[in-house]
Amino acid sequence: MALHVIVGKGPVGATTAAALVERGHEVRVLSRSGGTSTATVEHRQVDATDAAALALAARGADALYNAVNPAYHRWATDWPPVATALLAAAERTGAVLVTMGNLYVYGRPSGPMTPHSPLAATDVKGRVRLAMWEQALEAHRAGRVRVTEARAADFVGPQVPADHSHLVRQLPALRAGRRAWVVGDPDVPRSWAYLPDVAATLAVLGTDERAWGRAWHVPSTAARSQREALTDLAAAMDAPEPRVSGLPWGFLRAIGVAVPIMREVVDIQHQFDQAFVVDSAETTATFGIAATPWDEVVAATVAQAALSV
Repeated sequence: MALHVIVGKGPVGATTAAALVERGHEVRVLSRSGGTSTATVEHRQVDATDAAALALAARGADALYNAVNPAYHRWATDWPPVATALLAAAERTGAVLVTMGNLYVYGRPSGPMTPHSPLAATDVKGRVRLAMWEQALEAHRAGRVRVTEARAADFVGPQVPADHSHLVRQLPALRAGRRAWVVGDPDVPRSWAYLPDVAATLAVLGTDERAWGRAWHVPSTAARSQREALTDLAAAMDAPEPRVSGLPWGFLRAIGVAVPIMREVVDIQHQFDQAFVVDSAETTATFGIAATPWDEVVAATVAQAALSV
């Protein structure tokens, strides 16, 4: 049994903790507010920007997982000190640093994104995440630390809060037969990452040395547009076929004048006005991790939503 330390107790951190426990590991979760420890998961209150405190809490760990989730409009200010502190803590403890990344680093793709696609981020958030990865990779190549990163498409699943998912937030509207207003073109293909598949990927990356020194994509099923995905979810709820419309970008820009988060959404318009598709074949071929079938993802998401009615 090895010790695995997760920084962040949100959806990714909590689901990854469960995946690691299932694999027989000792798990410790660090967060600013702490939490209630159980027989299988220890919680500690630690500031993610405090490298010394992180190193102390991660002493003896095989792997250190970055599952932190700063406020969307504060990435430029909040991410750099967290990333620097986690990298320093991993270097001091010898733990593998496993980061939960995303697809922002690729900018506007010209086709399906692979882990080897050009890192061509153009928006502020993408450049922040790219700088984090380059900082970690430089330390890895210098032999100071071992690092790896999982990059995932937009989250879906019963573990994902509505404000974290473009699909889950629409479930009440689908159930009531109301129009679903989505960001971007509702008919362009998109990839979706089932949160348990995200956790399974992170758990493997922290324990398999073949993963270290590069990034990997979380396995996703065949791309589905927002309209197609919402139609599947509505059918699973026995709801009417949904009416799905895209919110006009001019409207979103106007809202962004007063709502910082909406300004950040407009900044990544390129992720919603054309196909945004992940190629995760290399992850599956190397580690044997396959995406959960889409019909199972839909059934699990709807089943949990029904319990919250």
